[in-house]
Amino acid sequence: MAAFIQKLFKSRKSPEPTGKARNEAPAAQQEDTRASLRDTQLETLKGAPEQSRLAELAIEGVTADIRLEAAGRLTETENLQHVQKKAKGRDKTVYQTVRQALQKLREEQARLDSLSQTITTLINHAKDQARSDDTKLYEARLGALTRQWAEVESHANAEQAQSFLEAIHRCKERLEAIQSAQADEERQKEQRLQREETLALLSNTLDDLKAQAPDTLPSVASLDALQKTQENRWLEATRDTSVDKQQQKAYEANMLSLRNYISAVRRAAQEKDTLAELAADGASGDDHANEGREKAKALLREINWPDGFPMPALMEPVRQLAGKPAPSQPARTEDLEKQKTTAAELEKTLASLEAALEAKQLKESRQLLKTAQQQFKSLDRRHGKPFQARLQLLNGQLRELSDWLGFATEPKQIELCEQMEYLADQPMEPEAKAERIKELQNEWRNLGGSSDRSLWTRFKAASDKAYEPCKDYFSAKSGLKRANLEKRKAICAELENFLTHADWSTMDWKAAEKIHLTARQEWKAAWPVEFRENRQVQKQFDDLLKKLEAPLDEERQKNEALKQEIVDKANALIDHEPLQEAMNQAKNLQADWKVIGITRHREDRKLWQAFRKACDQIFGRRDAQRNEQQQAAQAADDAATPVLGEIETLTSADDGATLAGALTRLNDLSVSALSPVLKDKVQSEKRRLKQALTDQQLRANVSAWQSLVMARTDGPSDEAQVPDHWPALAAGQDPLDHGELVIRAEILAGVTSPDADQQRRMEIQVQRLAEGMGSSEQASNGIQELEKLVACWCLLASDSAPDQALAQRLNNALAALVPA
Repeated sequence: MAAFIQKLFKSRKSPEPTGKARNEAPAAQQEDTRASLRDTQLETLKGAPEQSRLAELAIEGVTADIRLEAAGRLTETENLQHVQKKAKGRDKTVYQTVRQALQKLREEQARLDSLSQTITTLINHAKDQARSDDTKLYEARLGALTRQWAEVESHANAEQAQSFLEAIHRCKERLEAIQSAQADEERQKEQRLQREETLALLSNTLDDLKAQAPDTLPSVASLDALQKTQENRWLEATRDTSVDKQQQKAYEANMLSLRNYISAVRRAAQEKDTLAELAADGASGDDHANEGREKAKALLREINWPDGFPMPALMEPVRQLAGKPAPSQPARTEDLEKQKTTAAELEKTLASLEAALEAKQLKESRQLLKTAQQQFKSLDRRHGKPFQARLQLLNGQLRELSDWLGFATEPKQIELCEQMEYLADQPMEPEAKAERIKELQNEWRNLGGSSDRSLWTRFKAASDKAYEPCKDYFSAKSGLKRANLEKRKAICAELENFLTHADWSTMDWKAAEKIHLTARQEWKAAWPVEFRENRQVQKQFDDLLKKLEAPLDEERQKNEALKQEIVDKANALIDHEPLQEAMNQAKNLQADWKVIGITRHREDRKLWQAFRKACDQIFGRRDAQRNEQQQAAQAADDAATPVLGEIETLTSADDGATLAGALTRLNDLSVSALSPVLKDKVQSEKRRLKQALTDQQLRANVSAWQSLVMARTDGPSDEAQVPDHWPALAAGQDPLDHGELVIRAEILAGVTSPDADQQRRMEIQVQRLAEGMGSSEQASNGIQELEKLVACWCLLASDSAPDQALAQRLNNALAALVPA
C-alpha cells in the first residue's frame, strides 16, 4: 500500500520540506478514502453491474485486481474498445486482457460469418442439386450435402432450415425418381433375360424330346415340374412390362407343344396295360382283329400323340394295328458333304460345351447346348447317332449345374426373406424403409428369382407387410402430384383463354413470347405429377403450345427476313463511296435493327454476326483512313517541329526581314495535314509574327510622326516630308486648334490631360458621345484617328506655330500607342 501511495503521489512535491507530522495526516486520510472506494468497487463487482459500469471500473478501479476483474467480465465490443483506448499506455494488463477479448470476439464473429456463408452456400447447392439435370453420382452428392448440413444445422435459423429441407425434399424426390427409373430399367432387363432363357429352355426341352430314343417314356412328374416352373417364370418375367409379340407367340407355341406332349405321355402311361394287350392281340392275329383295330384307333385318338415327336416303342404296335401312318419326323439333309461338315461343327460345339460346364458357366453352357441341339437336328440318323448319347449326357450335366446354382442361391434367398420379415416389424422413417425394401427386392432380382414358389410367396408377403406403413406416407405425398396436376390444368386454361381472345393483328409479340416462355417454365416447375393422369393434360398443353408457336414462328420469320434485308444493305455499303455517307447509312441500319421485333435466337445470332461483320468492314475503312491521316500528320509534324523550334526563338526585337522570312516559312507548311496541337501552334506563331511586324511598322510610323510633330513647332511642315495621303486626312477633319488636337489625342491614347485642360477634355468627351464615337473605337481606328490628328497638327493653317509643351504632350500620346 505504501508503495502504491508513493507511486500515486511521486510527482507531487511537498510544499514544506520539513514537518513530518504535517505530511502523515493527509496520507492517512487519503489511505482511508481509497480503502473505502476499494470496498465500494468490490461490492459493485459482486453484484451484476452493467457493461458500462464494468468499463468504468476497468479504467478507474482503485486496485489492479479490480480493474483486471472488471475488464475480464466485459463482453460488448463497444465497451471493450473504449477500455482498450483508455488503458493503452496506462495499464498494460488491462490493455492485454481487453485486447485478447476483442480478438476472441472478432474470431467468433468471423466463425459465425463463415458458418452463415456455409449455410447459404449449402442452401444454394441444395437448390441447384434439385434443379440439376446431372444424374451422375446424384445420391453421393446429396449425401455429402446432408452430412455437411448436419454440421451447421444448429446454427441455421428457421427460414434457412426450411429452405434447405424443402430443397432436400425435392432432391430426394428427384433421387427417388432416378432410382425408380434405374430399378425399373434393371427389372425390365432382368425380365427380358428371364424371358429369353425361358424360351431357350422350352425350345431346348422340345428339341431334346424330339431327339430322344423311343424306347422309354420320359418322367411325367419331371415334365410337370418343368412346365409349372417355366409358367411361373414367364408370369414373373412379363409382369408390369411390355412383351414383344413374337416372343409371346413363341412362348405360347412352345408351351402348347409341351403341354400336348405331357398330356399324351400322361395318357400313354395311364393306358400302358391296354396298349400292351392291343399289341399282343395284334401279334396273335386272332379273329377279333377288326375289333382290336377299332379299339386301337380309339385309343390313339384319345392319346393324341403330337406330331413331330418320336412315338414310344409301346405305341408302335398299336399304331400298326390301327393302320395309321408313322408320325412325321423332322426333315433331314441328305447331302453327305453337308452332313460331314455339320458333324464336325457339332464336335467342336460339344467340346466347347464340355469346357463351359467344367468352368460352371451356366449362360454360355445353355447357349452352346442350344447350338449343339440345332446342329444335331440337321444330321440324319446315321451321322447323328454317334452324338446322341453324348448330347444327352451333356444335357443332364447342364441341368445338374442349373440345379446346383439354384441350390447355391437358396440360402441367400432365405436370408433375404428373413431380412424382409425383420424389416416389416421395424419402426422406421417411411422413405428410408421404402428405400430398404427396394434394395432387398433388387437383391432378390439379381439372384434370378426362385423356382421355389413357396419361397417367393414368403418373400412377397414380407415385402407387402413391410411396405404397408409406407402407403399412408406416399399417399400424402401424392397430394403434391395432384396439386401440380391442378396447376398444369390451370396453365392450360389460361393458355386457352389467351389464344381464344388473342388479336394477332395488334399483338405485342414480345409479351406473347414471354407468355410462351413463362408457360413452359411454370409447367416444368409443376412437377412431379402422376404419369397416367398427366397424359391427357400434357397432350392438351402440347397442342396449345403449338397453336401459340405457329403465329410466333410466323412473326419471327417475317422479322428475320427484315433483318436479312438489313444485312444485304450493309454488305452493299462495304465498298460504297463516299465513306461518310456509307457510315451514316450503316448507323441508320443499326437503328432499324433495334426496332425489329422477335426472332429465333439461333437465326438472330447468325444474322447479327453477318450484320456486325459488314459494319466492322465499313467502319474499318474509316479506321484505315484515320491511320493514313495519322501517318500523314506524323510526317507533317516531323517536318514542322524543327521549323517551329527555330521560329519560337524570334521576338519583335528581330528585324522585319527575319520576321517576314519566318512568316513565309510558316505559310509554306502543309497546315491541313498537321495534328491539331501543332496546327494551333503554327496559327499562333503566324499571328505572333504578323503582330510583331505590325508593331514594328507602327513603331516606325510613330517615330516618324513624332519627328514631324516636333518639326511643326519650328514652322510650317515641309510638304516633301509629309506622307502623301495626309492632306486628304487633314481635309476630312474639322478645323481644330492645337490644344484641342492634343486633348483629343490624349483621349484616344488613354493618356491623362493636365488639370487645367480637364474641363475642356470633359466637354470634348461629351461631344464625342453625342457624335456616337465615345470610347468604342477599335485599336486600328484609334491609330487612324490619331494619324488624322497628327496630319491636322502638321498641316493645320495657323498664324503661330504650336509651342513645345503641346508638341511634347502629343508625342507622349503617340508613344502610348507603341507596344512595349
